Amino acid sequence: MRRTDPGSPATGPDGRDTAGRNGAGRAGADRSGTGHDPVEHDPVGHDAAGRDPVGRDAAGRDAVGHGPVRYGPHLPDDGLPVLPELSAVLAAAAGRAREEPAGGAPALLDAASGYWDRRGLTTEPGHLAAAPGANALLLALTAALGGDVLVPRPCAAWWAPYARLLGRPVFHVPTPAESGGVPDSYALLETVRRVRAEGGDPRLLVLSVVDDPTGTVPPPELLHETVEAAAGEGLHLVSDETWRDTLHDPHATVLLSPAEMLPERVTVVTDLAGALLPPGWPAAVARFPASAAGDGLHARVLDVLTALGARVAAPVAAAAGYALDEPEPVTARRAAAVRLHARVAAAVHAAVVTAGATARPPQAGRHLYADLGPLRDALGAEGVGDAQELEDFLTARLAMPAPGGHRFGDDLQALRIRLATGPLLGAGTDEQRAECLTSPDPLQLPHVQRALTGLKSVFDGLRDAQRWEPPR
Repeated sequence: MRRTDPGSPATGPDGRDTAGRNGAGRAGADRSGTGHDPVEHDPVGHDAAGRDPVGRDAAGRDAVGHGPVRYGPHLPDDGLPVLPELSAVLAAAAGRAREEPAGGAPALLDAASGYWDRRGLTTEPGHLAAAPGANALLLALTAALGGDVLVPRPCAAWWAPYARLLGRPVFHVPTPAESGGVPDSYALLETVRRVRAEGGDPRLLVLSVVDDPTGTVPPPELLHETVEAAAGEGLHLVSDETWRDTLHDPHATVLLSPAEMLPERVTVVTDLAGALLPPGWPAAVARFPASAAGDGLHARVLDVLTALGARVAAPVAAAAGYALDEPEPVTARRAAAVRLHARVAAAVHAAVVTAGATARPPQAGRHLYADLGPLRDALGAEGVGDAQELEDFLTARLAMPAPGGHRFGDDLQALRIRLATGPLLGAGTDEQRAECLTSPDPLQLPHVQRALTGLKSVFDGLRDAQRWEPPR
């Protein structure tokens, strides 16, 4: 098994583990999403009373009064017009007045069953549940399972708030050098040991085989080590597979689900906004273990969804069922969108690395995670000393959201950000944005070229300023 590389994005600029206290210790339990005492800071730059001293959200809008749960970066958009066939299905179902059942209607669950069957995970509809977004499913799962929650550092911004909402401690565990999304197995075992020694009750590990924010995919052997360690400690795993259908190079990237390794202890959650639906049409599906324990968890989750009134809207359910059946228009659009975002992500990665920052090459999704620590002197001259200030600075300079790493559970003092590819495509008319999917060289389209040139200019300016910074 691997130990965390002290120079990886899971560590601070000085090489120390950014989890603080090795990610454990109930005094360091992440009740505010950071892995530090909540009075120090939380992942959105609020003070201990929950006020927003910065006054900006991830899009640069006025955010005064926003609480820590409501205030954070959204799932990256694709910057493309809605697939016409999906719009037609939604419009045809707009007249449905009957409420969908909690957990999803049979037609939607049958479509989801077929989706998982085609991915080698045979699934009966009775072992599935649908909800209006993966956040509702994770909230229901966290409530149903009880206990303390473990997550990688960094992790998707929406994971920790639902545990905090339920009053559950969250412990961030460092990721290894190879990829994000999955905690280092040694660090996981140490964190569980310390939490239990101090009276905690860790029960749930949330991980992702295609990571937001880093856009990376953990190697199968690394995933197996972590799953094996979690199983040995009796943890239930929630595998967020929202981005599994967005691999940039499927032939060079091996993707395995923890449900293939440990089927009796893994619940898979996928938000259809990752590859099948627009983010504004909320729908997600959870796949439960086919066991007595899985049946019990499924029933408790349905109870929570019912209590919340968390039902997929009927028109959205119709579109979700159509997308999950994966007809040719859906698969063709998905393949074209993945190719497009892969090219844009590669261009963004090249611009970031050329400027002297570091980032793992993105392997999937519509985002990458950059560490601007090597440019700290140049940023310091601009008044940037932490991730919140970096977010404010780059959001203004790039004219697009650039959420800081503190929003993903990373150290506030580390100069890390998530950059998304969707905003670089989103300018112009629907026709111009649709042209990105068919152009032989989409990066040369005027609105895309302008956006990439602007991004490169900002990072090149930081590189040049760093070179001229006088020695200290």
